[in-house]
Amino acid sequence: MSGRVDAAWWSPAPHGAVLCGLCPLRCRLREGRDGPCGTRGNRGGRMETLQYGEVVALAMDPIEKKPLLHFHPGSRILSLASRGCNLHCAFCQNWSISQELDRPVRRLTPTQAVALALDEGSLGLAYTYSEPLVWFEYVRDTARLARAAGLKNVVVTNGFVEPGPLEELVPWLDAANVDLKSMDDAFYRKICKARLAPVLSTIRRLHAAGVHLEITNLVIPGLNDADDQLRAVVDFVASVDRRIPLHFSAYRPAWRLQAPPTPRETMERAARIGRALLESVHLGNV
Repeated sequence: MSGRVDAAWWSPAPHGAVLCGLCPLRCRLREGRDGPCGTRGNRGGRMETLQYGEVVALAMDPIEKKPLLHFHPGSRILSLASRGCNLHCAFCQNWSISQELDRPVRRLTPTQAVALALDEGSLGLAYTYSEPLVWFEYVRDTARLARAAGLKNVVVTNGFVEPGPLEELVPWLDAANVDLKSMDDAFYRKICKARLAPVLSTIRRLHAAGVHLEITNLVIPGLNDADDQLRAVVDFVASVDRRIPLHFSAYRPAWRLQAPPTPRETMERAARIGRALLESVHLGNV
């Protein structure tokens, strides 16, 4: 099966260009050009996916690894990823999957993915490791089949997606962990090449739709670890729902950022700030 199929959420533009409508970057691509996410490109004046059914990571994981600590705890879930991401965070902890686009792939149709999950006795399918929402067409098609087979669908996402595609996907989702990197838009623009507001909208929409939601904040020394920055994350989560579990995760040097690892005392301070307002605060990677 080819990785190239007709993409969803795009429109034609003048002079043979195409305008992507999947994420808020809304890339305009000339003929033969690929998006910076590495997952979509202009072929003959049409938008095509570049990695449909091309899996670069596949594993049976504890559900707690997503991390989802309050969604069927003790279960195992088939986790899969393709390459590419619409963010380019300097500190990416999975950069070898999200940023390197020439990795070897295993071809797995949606039908095969669901059959494998059933054979393994999996809770369902987790679209994770890299950014699943830029693998939109495959996640949508697989999630529909998984739901019909009685399986759960989980996404671990940066939440940087347009409202339309999110709305199309929401009915098929059972749980999500959204990576809220900071409550500072300048942080998103400078460090991640993205924006904050669409992520906040995604979080609110998933919660309103009844999708089980947990949130992760990677705590990075010198970038988002001050008390007021941590408190801003906590305040936002509380404004949506105090019951949403919040995971503070410790940073380790990766890809283009070589700041020192997050100290244990910083993580404990984050936990104290979170637990003053939220019912469930967890520390990860400590």
